[in-house]
Amino acid sequence: MNVDKDSLAEQARLREAEAEAERIRQEVEGAVSDPATQEEWIRQSNLVYGGLAAAGLVVVQPFLTEDSLDPAAMVCVVAFAVSIPLLAALLVLNRQEAFRRRASKSPFVGVAKAVAQGSAFVGITAAFWHISLVAGIVFLTMGFVAVGVHSSGFVQLEYDSKFRSRFRRGKSPGE
Repeated sequence: MNVDKDSLAEQARLREAEAEAERIRQEVEGAVSDPATQEEWIRQSNLVYGGLAAAGLVVVQPFLTEDSLDPAAMVCVVAFAVSIPLLAALLVLNRQEAFRRRASKSPFVGVAKAVAQGSAFVGITAAFWHISLVAGIVFLTMGFVAVGVHSSGFVQLEYDSKFRSRFRRGKSPGE
């Protein structure tokens, strides 16, 4: 008898959790489809893509006149050979997205964003590595710390405490 009550209570908790998960999913979808949110993402993307492309052009210039490149310099040049054209294409696409006031949902564009940003990060890291092993390691480490800083700040700004509290595991009534 006690097992049946526990089973029924567990099923009720599961149904409540599923309903709450669906409500949160709908809330997140609503936020993502908000035109103002998409316009802000487009503005931020322009800043990132433009900055990375400019950094790439500046970093690669000294290597243009070199007869031979050490491995770090070669990685830098190849990484920016990948990222600069993609970043330029993404900047042009962002103009169209801004005009239409919505972001592209193409998976191909998503892959291009990841490749462009990733290869630019590799290129900058390799450039620092070319100058100094220590500088390369420090840049790489601080790049990962910076992602954590941005993520933490983003969550604090975008989700109020009521929204975040839904994800904390609370004690069940019997504890």
